[in-house]
Amino acid sequence: MPTYRRETRIAAPLEAVWEFHSRSEGLDALTPDWMGMQVESVRGPNGERDPPVLEQGSQLRLSMRPFGVGPRLSFTARIIERHREEGRAWFRDDMVGGPFRKWEHTHSFFGDGDETVMVDTVEYELPGGRLNALSSPFASLGFEGMFRRRHAKTRELLAGADD
Repeated sequence: MPTYRRETRIAAPLEAVWEFHSRSEGLDALTPDWMGMQVESVRGPNGERDPPVLEQGSQLRLSMRPFGVGPRLSFTARIIERHREEGRAWFRDDMVGGPFRKWEHTHSFFGDGDETVMVDTVEYELPGGRLNALSSPFASLGFEGMFRRRHAKTRELLAGADD
């Protein structure tokens, strides 16, 4: 299965970076404008609206219209795993009903003194089976601009953040 990976060092402690990425507002702040993404609703694992933290079992109903072209695409992102332990933290989400046949995104954070190493890993499968599998390397190129922007924005927003 094709995989995309991007790693960045953030000049902020693990706790600050983890906390920022644990809220739906973090997703909203990091998504490039050209994606035309909207957070339609957020539900916690017990169905509560707009939970303060995206715990395992949370679901985000999202829609996007890249570059303002074509119909708005709707899908659900689900937090399927979330862990925090000494020196590291991660969560994984998947996509239901979206433009990919499979999408599993692991957000990993590793404390390194007063800094954090942030790693995004996406395992994906395009729709259309074998024929579209040939275009997977080009899809990965499409991810590059989005994740480069997300990592740069994280550095900008959290640089020098205190615990």
